[in-house]
Amino acid sequence: MKTIFRLLTELSSRKTISRLTGQFAKSKISTKLIPRFAKTYGININEAEKHINEYVSLNDFFTRRLKEGARKIKQDDNIVVSPVDAKITGIGTIENGQIINVKGQDYSIEELLNDSPRAVTYKHGFYIVLYLSPSDYHRIHAPISGKIVEHEHILGKVYPVNDFGLKHMRKVLSRNERLITYIQHDFTELALVKVGAMNVSSIQLIESLDNEISIGDELAYFEFGSTVVLLMEKDSFQYKEEKFIGDKIKMGETLGQILKYDTKTTQ
Repeated sequence: MKTIFRLLTELSSRKTISRLTGQFAKSKISTKLIPRFAKTYGININEAEKHINEYVSLNDFFTRRLKEGARKIKQDDNIVVSPVDAKITGIGTIENGQIINVKGQDYSIEELLNDSPRAVTYKHGFYIVLYLSPSDYHRIHAPISGKIVEHEHILGKVYPVNDFGLKHMRKVLSRNERLITYIQHDFTELALVKVGAMNVSSIQLIESLDNEISIGDELAYFEFGSTVVLLMEKDSFQYKEEKFIGDKIKMGETLGQILKYDTKTTQ
């Protein structure tokens, strides 16, 4: 049975099918689905920037902004916060360039970052995998303050990144479409890997995005569910250890502390 599901997923991962789904979600007729969609997924519509009847399509509702003040973000330049509302599906140390055992599969940093020369920065670093379900808020915010030094868009598949996709499809996180943002902090560099998923027509950067960003600034958004992978340098980050695999986290919640150079161990 798993083989059949895998085959169906392979077929449905074609960009054409994803594009057609995206076109429907952006159509005016899709507005009729918004109330049922919100109810089915238990979405807190009171957090939304606009009234549910003001959204002009399902995609417009899905990529909604939140009311001002809906998320409290600690303004501290030496912490890392969650860039999204999500479920934590992986946490740990990167072992010699390998992210170990995310739903039973290992991932190489080189593959995830498309053989970028920056991959060596994270070879012995730390990673956090954050899965966004349809019920989550889908805008992506800056996890740290700093300067955006590079964006890279990597074309790929649109496999699901839910539990089934991560367990039964081969290396989904490094085969799907990805948009990677590298952020330079005073004491470290962080890679924010945005991974596209089934029925995602695109990952959109915010227009007129400044290179200099503050913690909590809006960076991008997903159209339908997806995943974010955070990568930190070796000895540059101390995880808060109050959240575990399977726990939910809100955008703006503290993930951990950035370690200054004078507190790092010798590389």
